[in-house]
Amino acid sequence: MTARNSTGSRGLVWLRRDLRVHDHHALRMAVKACQEVWVAFVFDTDILSYLLERDLNKDRRVDFIWQSLQELDAELRAKGGGLIVRHGKAVEIIPQLAKELGVQAVFTNKDYEPAAIERDRIVSLALESSEIAFHGYKDQVIFEHQEVLTGQGGVFSVFTPYKNAWLKKLQATDLDAHAVNLDSGRFASIPKSLDLPMPSLSSMGFESTGIQSYLPTGMSGASQLFEEFAGRIDHYHATRDYPSVKGPSYLSVHSRFGTISIRALVREAHQRMLAGSMGATIWLSELIWRDFYFMILSNHPRLAPSVSKKTLLHGTAGHESFKPDYDKIVWESGPKAQKLFKAWCEGKTGYPLVDAAMHQLNQSGYMHNRLRMVVACFLIKDLGIDWRWGEQYFADHLNDFDFAANNGGWQWASSSGCDAQPYFRIFNPITQSEKFDAEGKFIKKYLPQLSKLSKKTIHAPWLAGDIELEIAGIRLGRDYPLPIVQHDEARKNTLIRYSVVKKESL
Repeated sequence: MTARNSTGSRGLVWLRRDLRVHDHHALRMAVKACQEVWVAFVFDTDILSYLLERDLNKDRRVDFIWQSLQELDAELRAKGGGLIVRHGKAVEIIPQLAKELGVQAVFTNKDYEPAAIERDRIVSLALESSEIAFHGYKDQVIFEHQEVLTGQGGVFSVFTPYKNAWLKKLQATDLDAHAVNLDSGRFASIPKSLDLPMPSLSSMGFESTGIQSYLPTGMSGASQLFEEFAGRIDHYHATRDYPSVKGPSYLSVHSRFGTISIRALVREAHQRMLAGSMGATIWLSELIWRDFYFMILSNHPRLAPSVSKKTLLHGTAGHESFKPDYDKIVWESGPKAQKLFKAWCEGKTGYPLVDAAMHQLNQSGYMHNRLRMVVACFLIKDLGIDWRWGEQYFADHLNDFDFAANNGGWQWASSSGCDAQPYFRIFNPITQSEKFDAEGKFIKKYLPQLSKLSKKTIHAPWLAGDIELEIAGIRLGRDYPLPIVQHDEARKNTLIRYSVVKKESL
């Protein structure tokens, strides 16, 4: 994606999912190559219109981006420049802006989703017609596409050997920061004719969500959370599975939108792993999973929807299973499926841990990773609902939604993906609740109507005696739903449903 005049006196940096000025590959290269540098972000209507069509005008992610851009603009203006923010079609705005600024090159960091690749191809061609270069750099992953291959030169489809090869390939230089000289004097002031006010949320059709009240935004928010997690990382392995415990890093939305660099995260984890930290070792594995799913998507674009559906930020669910045989499965359909799915979405299944997790997602846009597995398995293997329905719901509501990881996670739960759990492994939602929320603290937070139940019965209220329910002030079916399915029966139905798949070895 490079045209003539690849370097010159003027350059434009196009931000997408890299909302920071530190350790930024494209920005570093632009500052090195050009005498004058401008920075731009586009609220792309090819993405936002999709959200509005789905009545997601209170999308927390759009608000998170908007909040983060305020800080970016202030940082750049303090260095003599500023952030040019536009609302419209990026494929039209970026080439036009490049011509208006008279730049010789546009610099950006690569994206790996098929729709993003197609967008960049269109922009590159438009720039080339004006003899403006287009440079894309690796920034959101440590290793991309086919940089980590099997001994036979093939693409991995199983995580553990991929992780081992990833670690073997890793060199210190892979984690070096792409330092940006912010005091270089290269950041050019925005011409008055182009220095327009940043579009407000309301002008774009969105509303404030107050996300900054519970999730620190921008580069400073990422630094705050990273510093706080640094004091807990060594215990990550012991705390990460318990939703009522402060175990996770809470950095996933920041890594999604690039308010902190992935190199900084991996560097910290890797250094501590070498020093013997088990918590850091496990967290590093989670970060490698992120690279793994990006690698899978870039080598298997069929997993994503048609590029015409514009899935850059949000996206409709993918249509193909990684393992084609799993597309033979016949899922529940019709009014029954719709009723079951609605109960799952609203946290009204009658299984407290599942319902509490869905309330957490609906209220905050966040869901604990262990619970993502629990609710996904429940939807697929207890309710018999196509995993694509759940994938779409997460895409609609997760603050940290990323197509590659979301698709990978749902296909893992459905057993249709690469390195997925076997189809006969079916989480018992009661057992999961007893193991990971033994005291019922998480359940009580999101289902306060169950707070008076004992720690024994809170995991399955229908097993409580009439006296205990009366004392707790609970009438099942009124204050809390009865189970919409019986797990043991659902498990048998799932094994029958999956029998169309080629038999897997135990």
